[in-house]
Amino acid sequence: MNDRLKVAAVVGATASGKTSLSVELAKRLDGEVISADSMQIYKGLSIATAKPTEEEMSGIRHHLIDFVPLDEEFSVAQYCQLGHRAIEDISSRHKLPIVCGGTGLYVDSLLSNIIFADIPQDAALRERLNSEFEEGGGQALLERLRGIDPETADRLSPADKKRIVRGLEVFELSGVTLSEFNRRSRSCPDRYRSCIVGIGYRDRQKLYDRINLRVDLMLRDGLLDEVRHFYSESAGKTVIQAIGCKELLPYLRGEESLEQSVEKLKMETRRFAKRQLTWFRRNDKIIWIYADECDSFEALAACAENEIRSRLDL
Repeated sequence: MNDRLKVAAVVGATASGKTSLSVELAKRLDGEVISADSMQIYKGLSIATAKPTEEEMSGIRHHLIDFVPLDEEFSVAQYCQLGHRAIEDISSRHKLPIVCGGTGLYVDSLLSNIIFADIPQDAALRERLNSEFEEGGGQALLERLRGIDPETADRLSPADKKRIVRGLEVFELSGVTLSEFNRRSRSCPDRYRSCIVGIGYRDRQKLYDRINLRVDLMLRDGLLDEVRHFYSESAGKTVIQAIGCKELLPYLRGEESLEQSVEKLKMETRRFAKRQLTWFRRNDKIIWIYADECDSFEALAACAENEIRSRLDL
């Protein structure tokens, strides 16, 4: 068991401070960062997805950011394949891999050694289900999925078109629910010796205030121009799904005022943060450190460093 590669991880809701903490930990622990963000993998969309800038990276090497074209689909299985390679590469250079991100599915799949079964796919069936989603709405298809796979449905929102359609597609083709496939895939022992640190806030309003401030800063830094560019270029469906893009499209189309769209963006980002926290709360391996109980960022980083050093015997 002790010869497994050691991996640290920093998780939490959007705007909680994951990037800053992971970079600081990489400095203290001689590590490199592996992004676990399902939108930051795509080229472009730097502001909308809050990709770390060169200044924020502070000289720390980051992996799995900004490398997938916007019009390409990218699966969690592909992410894990690349993530495993990155962990082995970083470890081979005697550095500590630090996984950082808010996409719980990515983090869980990578660190829990999920083995992805050969789940069937059918392009024609998927296209039909996509059409039904567009015509009947996400809520109707989500309820259909709930009737056959409530476990998967409970984790999704009506706007999560890709995963709702995939859940229905898998069941229609195989007669087995996606949640059952996922259970079967988790039968292997953990691949790594990991320590997962979660950034929390006892006072949820403090997190929401950080989210609202981040939106204001994104707008200051050119979010509208970025969304306008990718929307006019018709860069693919991914851009429309990203929080930070789809909420501003009504303004760009002249259907809403800028104030209405910005308020909707802040509200949807807060809702997204709640869903992230709900996901992470299910993981009893996460060690929660509450930022609003720490006197300073240095105190937060020191607490996280101590947990990682202790649990990984660094």
